[in-house]
Parts: sequence; C-alpha cells; structure tokens
Amino acid sequence: MIDWLPDDDDGSLPFPPLERALGPDSEAPGLLCAGGRLTIARLRQAYRRGIFPWYSRGEPVLWWCTTPRMVLKTADFRLHRSLRKTLRRFIATPGCEIRIDAAFDRVIAHCASTPRDGQVGTWIVPELMRAYRHWHAAGEVHSFETWIDGELVGGLYGVCQGRMFYGESMFARSTDASKIALAALVAFCRRTGIDWIDCQQQTRHLASMGAAPVAREVFVSHLDQVVELPSPGQWTYHRELWRQLPLEAGPEADPPMNRLPDPA
Repeated sequence: MIDWLPDDDDGSLPFPPLERALGPDSEAPGLLCAGGRLTIARLRQAYRRGIFPWYSRGEPVLWWCTTPRMVLKTADFRLHRSLRKTLRRFIATPGCEIRIDAAFDRVIAHCASTPRDGQVGTWIVPELMRAYRHWHAAGEVHSFETWIDGELVGGLYGVCQGRMFYGESMFARSTDASKIALAALVAFCRRTGIDWIDCQQQTRHLASMGAAPVAREVFVSHLDQVVELPSPGQWTYHRELWRQLPLEAGPEADPPMNRLPDPA
C-alpha cells in the first residue's frame, strides 16, 4: 500500500520517507505516494527530495522516486562526430540560434503532443501543463529552444533548483533539433556550475549521449549538496557558451569548464 496526500494539501505536509517507494518487484517500481495538488510549494518540495509527478489522464497525481536514477553528468556528455558537425553548421548558419524561455508555453505543448515509442497518449496532462506554466512564471522552470529562421523547431524544458537541473521532456520538428537544445543546456550548465542533469528514466538514447544510472541514495545525497546553492542568475544563451563543448576535437577531449561566479 502507498500513502495518500489529502486533496486540500497546500504543500506543507512532508512526503513519506523515500525508502517506502515500491520496490523493483512491484508493478510500479519507484511509486512513493498519490494524491495532493500540483502547487508550486508541493512541486518544489518534491524535486528537492528527488521526487517527481508522473501520471496519465484520469489518474490521481502519482509521485515517484525511482532507483536507479538516470543522470547526465555534464562532464560526461558525449558529443558524437555527427552531432559535432551538426552543431558547427548550426552555429555558423545565419538565422540559427538558441533561445531560453522565449516560447515556454509552445515548448511544453509540443512536448505533450509528441508521440513516444512504447507509450500511448502523454503523461503531460493539462493539469501538469498548468502547474509547470505557473512554476515557469515563478522563474524555476526553463525551456531551451532551437530556432531556425524565426521558427521554433525543437527544444526541451526542465526544472532548476539551486545548482541542479531536472530535465522533463523534449521535442523535435527538425532533424537533431532536440539534440541541439540538449547540447546547449549542457554548455549552459557547465558554465554555471550545474554538474548533474536528472533524466529520470533510463533510455538507450540518453545512454548514448553519456547519461548513466545512479542509485537513489547517491542521487539524493547529491541533491542535498546542491539544491540550496544559488541558482544561475541569468537565463540567456550567448554564442560564447558553445565554447564549453569540444566542437573541433574528438569525444575524448576534456571540455573547458570556465564557470561564471555565483550570483550575489
């Protein structure tokens, strides 16, 4: 049995201990509890403990803390030769640019409508979209967007708490557009001292780009060290950030890690 949060919860009640999440032999490994409301206070408390909402239309809010957890350590980001070529061409082509938070509503809507292999429908239900739009307005949810000739062709969105970025979903309307946005996110994170990007679920695609599973206790221990740190103060993408990636070297090259000073 799992715990239920009351419907009138304002986010002040604590979550159950993470150890009470359903185990690997259950029908829902990682499921911790259900119910409650998607308030900013509740979401903030969840992410800072490694918990995230994930459910389908017609279901109550389901809260998860999976183990292992798929994490992309930004120092381990794997830039394959084909993507390096794509990025060099993208950077050199007039009209191609990365924007941050320029079209958040459109990004999350595209993510919600993008078909996923092995999935029927979407977990980004209308209630979840509204909650993350409100959280974006509060300055803690961000989109990284790939633009070509004034058209939004791909992107991703995620949550930032302190010096931790939690990737949520991505979409592409053009070849490699979501990969370009991910590379831009990695470059931004390297410059601003964000060492881990949470990917939640294990996929072959993420593994090919350097993501790897870590145990829940390792993941939560990292959160304890970084979520109370000051978040990046400026969410703007400058072309110089591409220098954080080894665009001219092989994948074995050490990336530059020149970080901005912490915001005051």
